[in-house]
Amino acid sequence: MSGTAKKVADVTFKAGKTIDWEGMARLLVSDEARKEFASLRRAFDEVNSQLQTKFSQEPEPIDWEYYRKGLGSRLVDMYKQAYESIEIPKYVDTVTPQYMPKFDALVVELKEAEQKSLKESARLEKEVADVQELKKKLSTMTAEEYFAKHPELKKKFDDEIRNDYWGY
Repeated sequence: MSGTAKKVADVTFKAGKTIDWEGMARLLVSDEARKEFASLRRAFDEVNSQLQTKFSQEPEPIDWEYYRKGLGSRLVDMYKQAYESIEIPKYVDTVTPQYMPKFDALVVELKEAEQKSLKESARLEKEVADVQELKKKLSTMTAEEYFAKHPELKKKFDDEIRNDYWGY
């Protein structure tokens, strides 16, 4: 097996082990997203399996003597010479340097968006808890208790009363 093919197979194998599939699956909220995610994981596993089986094995050596007996030495020698003269070019990666800065910028942007999302999520969870608490207490709460929690509304009502504005 060529060194490049083995390297590709090794990298994909390691990548498959480092992906937190269960962690990502927990973040999905819709059934459609879960189906698409399962499809992506199956496709990844299939490709990874093919890379492991196809590129992790050395090709069987050609038994030139066997073919010499059946086809003749001249023809086999010609094929052997052509086979041995084949040079597989080394892969030169020109794509990674182009996309890595963009990818790194996207990762930074993603982390910033994640932080904003976590802050917003915490704020919304607190707001939901406050509304649920208010919902429980609303039937027994006095106006003074409500205004103690919402001083801006008390100020607004006091200003309206002071300015003799009764809403009509």
